[in-house]
Amino acid sequence: MSQLKSSFPPPSARIAVAMSGGVDSSVAAALLVDQGYQVVGVHMKLHDLPSEERRDKSCCSIDDSLDARQACARLGIPFYVLDFTERFQSSVIDYFIDGYRAGETPNPCVMCNRKVKNSVLLDRVREFGCDFLATGHYARIRHSAKGAEGDGSGNGAWELARPRDRHKDQTYFLFGTPREELPHLLFPLADLDKTQTRAVAEKRRFFTWNKPDSQEVCFVPSDYRKFLRERMEPVLPGNFVDRSGKVLGTHGGIPFYTVGQRRGLGLSAPEPLYVVALRPQSNEVVLGAEPELFSRGMRVGGANWVSRPPITAPIEAEVKIRYSHQGARARIVPEKQPGGEDTLRVEFETPVRAIAPGQAAVFYQDDVLLGGGWILPVENI
Repeated sequence: MSQLKSSFPPPSARIAVAMSGGVDSSVAAALLVDQGYQVVGVHMKLHDLPSEERRDKSCCSIDDSLDARQACARLGIPFYVLDFTERFQSSVIDYFIDGYRAGETPNPCVMCNRKVKNSVLLDRVREFGCDFLATGHYARIRHSAKGAEGDGSGNGAWELARPRDRHKDQTYFLFGTPREELPHLLFPLADLDKTQTRAVAEKRRFFTWNKPDSQEVCFVPSDYRKFLRERMEPVLPGNFVDRSGKVLGTHGGIPFYTVGQRRGLGLSAPEPLYVVALRPQSNEVVLGAEPELFSRGMRVGGANWVSRPPITAPIEAEVKIRYSHQGARARIVPEKQPGGEDTLRVEFETPVRAIAPGQAAVFYQDDVLLGGGWILPVENI
């Protein structure tokens, strides 16, 4: 087993902390201040949510900037607000809308971490003289003296790994982190559970110590269907069909359904029906019995390898197909696509339920997040 050490910057380091206004990022900043680092708090303005639509379980509600500012004031550290609304619109909100339009189930939190919170923010905080960026994610960065498999450099390698608190493990959302950024990222909460984090916040008298966890899509004020209707061209109704093409009824529009959905179909049948696939080209929603939701395989595109070089031969790994998924053992096989991007074929040991195109598939070996990609639509449904 390789020797591992956590990621610690030198004592003189100047560290920026992404301050969301929640309890986790506030405590992350406090821990770094207590260790004697020069700490700068930065809050990202991502979008404008009307005050009447504020929700306590959103990570970007209207009071979050104030909460972040108050935490920095208690810690005696500088505080800056960075306006990323245009970047967030193009990289996250537009992606969210386009995904549903294409019959996919997008994951905006993964895309936000990939396109905004790490890559762009890390570049901006360097303007403040910071070589490190810390966040309140429950994750761990460590260094393997042995080096990643397939690296061959002999100089060791940085790894993104699960935290102590498995119930709060957020590595799934970080699979898109560029590998070269790992030495510059810090996750101070890696060894804390949520109860301990709240205890630290209460002791420091942060106003956010009992603030609810973020659980919603921050830019969707209520029902995502209403949000989509207001931002799409008229969504056309179409047919519910079974796999053979038999018409079972009429649906309200492809964007309002996801694979695995049972409720809200408005149909009666001798047995429960589920959305088993979406056909955006023919505007059809495919329904079937629950056994039809299970699959032994899928294809994944847009792979990003965080803790190792890209694979050139099959590997065995645990694969999560959504954040709440417990993970399933699988064989991951690299594929060369003629005239297109390379993909991965994932072959599960046992069938997996409700694989939704557009979601992130993330690969683990033990505690290490190897990488991940985006689940591709199934051909010839």
